[in-house]
Amino acid sequence: MRRDDLLDLNDVLQHPGRRLAVDISTELAEEEELDLVSPLEGFLEAVSTGSLLVLTGEFKTRVVLECARCLGPIEEDVQFELDEQFQVEGTPSSLNPQETAKVVSDEPYPLFDGNELMVELLLRQALWINMPVQPLCSFGWEGDCPSAAERGVALIPKTDGRPEFDKLKNLISGDTTT
Repeated sequence: MRRDDLLDLNDVLQHPGRRLAVDISTELAEEEELDLVSPLEGFLEAVSTGSLLVLTGEFKTRVVLECARCLGPIEEDVQFELDEQFQVEGTPSSLNPQETAKVVSDEPYPLFDGNELMVELLLRQALWINMPVQPLCSFGWEGDCPSAAERGVALIPKTDGRPEFDKLKNLISGDTTT
């Protein structure tokens, strides 16, 4: 069975210094946890040094996330650069016709099928790593968010620091009422 998301890197691996550059656009259809507003688009370049396979690229998309405060849906642009290196073992066939070079991936989940890169798996992993940790709607942590108010999430009071330091600051200023 032929997979559409496989990128054959055998020519690059068997000829160190040769580059392969491809434009990629994917919907990441098998990723149920992601809601993409626009396809993940960018370019991927592969080059072998003989002992390493170097993959570089730039990608961007727009995703729907949950606000960390009110849990409302928000759209965010996500852009990232890809810079990955994988060990290559064996001798490239361009240097010795009796041997071939192969990618050795030490990833917990396989990213290669032989010398073919599973592009969507690599991009999915990179996208998850580059997603905002606590995306916020336009109201942020301090604004009066109507969705947060409906859910009973209190406004976080703005302070200059930790409360215990506020008490110490009051001692210095002579205000002992707090």
